[in-house]
Parts: sequence; structure tokens; C-alpha cells
Amino acid sequence: MHDALVLSTQKTPIGDLTLIAQGDTVVVCEFSDHEDRVARQLRRFYSGATIKNDALNKNLSISFEAYFSGDINALNALKTNPAGSDHDLRVWTFLRKIPVGTTTYYGAIAQNLASSPRAVGGANGRNPVALIHPCHRVIGADGSLTGYAGGLNRKEWLLQHEGVLLAL
Repeated sequence: MHDALVLSTQKTPIGDLTLIAQGDTVVVCEFSDHEDRVARQLRRFYSGATIKNDALNKNLSISFEAYFSGDINALNALKTNPAGSDHDLRVWTFLRKIPVGTTTYYGAIAQNLASSPRAVGGANGRNPVALIHPCHRVIGADGSLTGYAGGLNRKEWLLQHEGVLLAL
């Protein structure tokens, strides 16, 4: 049994985010136009939880506003507790170690975790805590902006925002 989950929306320059939190701990952070991903996560891992719609926890809201206003490190200290397989959790934990302003590629993560690039890519694609577990910082070995559940246009915007890519 889980504590009550709070479902909130956070406005951003690249679309609304749907956030689900237990207190000040984020369990889901997805772009709102991908509600199917949110629903799948809730069904799979939180089917018995009470979910209430409410305003986002003030500290979380301040952190997201700061990030999108230019403090690109503002999300680093946020607490998360995503639900997934052991492998998924290992990959998602590794994502938090990718410094702001840098990228890595699937093969490098796979080598670090004694996994395969395909398995890392799958876990990366299932990441339920976008932005905080920065899957947008994972690119193809050739430098291409491969796959992003939020859309490649958002991935490009986020990497420009964090100073990795020059604005086109």
C-alpha cells in the first residue's frame, strides 16, 4: 500500500509536465501530451494507490521554475523514487550522474553497468522521471539525437537550454 499520490501539472516553455509525487518525492514526471505513459506507470506500479489532483508541492514547483528560468542545476537535488525493474533502476540511477551540460551514449552506460546498449536504451525509454533522471542527455554514439519519449524537438531544446547544443 502506498501513501496518497498527488497528481499535478507544471507549465514549462516546452509543454506542460504531469508530475506525480508522494510528498516531496517525485515518482513520475512526464510531458502531459504523453498521458499514456503516465497511465501505464500508474497501472503497473501504483494500482492500489489513492491519487488526488492538487497543486504541486511548492519546493518542487520552485525547482522546475528555476530550471526553466536558467538555473540548469535546479533539479539535481530533487528526491525521486521511480518504480521499475532492478535493471531499469540501475540505469535510471546512472542517468542522475550525467552532469548538466554533457551527454553520454548508450554504449558507454552499458559498459559502465555491464549491460548491453539495447537494454540500456530500453530502460532509458521507460524512464518515468524525465528531466530529473536526465535521459535527454543520452545520445547515439555517432552524436545523433536518437529517441526521446518527449519528442526529439524537446530533447534538442533541453540540450540547447543546458548548453550542450548551440541554438540553430
